[in-house]
Amino acid sequence: MDLYTIRIKGRLGATALSAFPSMESEVRDSETVLTGLLEDRSAVFGVVAQIEALGLELLALQQIEAR
Repeated sequence: MDLYTIRIKGRLGATALSAFPSMESEVRDSETVLTGLLEDRSAVFGVVAQIEALGLELLALQQIEAR
């Protein structure tokens, strides 16, 4: 499992955030930052697919800590 931060353009509401139940969220300026542990590469791609499916704009995805 690895720790990731994901920056999304805009402030996500409760409904959009519910699509990412395993991640913590924080609003910074006009971005929402999600932080959490993702199991493997397929989990990372699953989160990216969810972001795309919701019509959100992905600004950055960064692996913070590898275990």
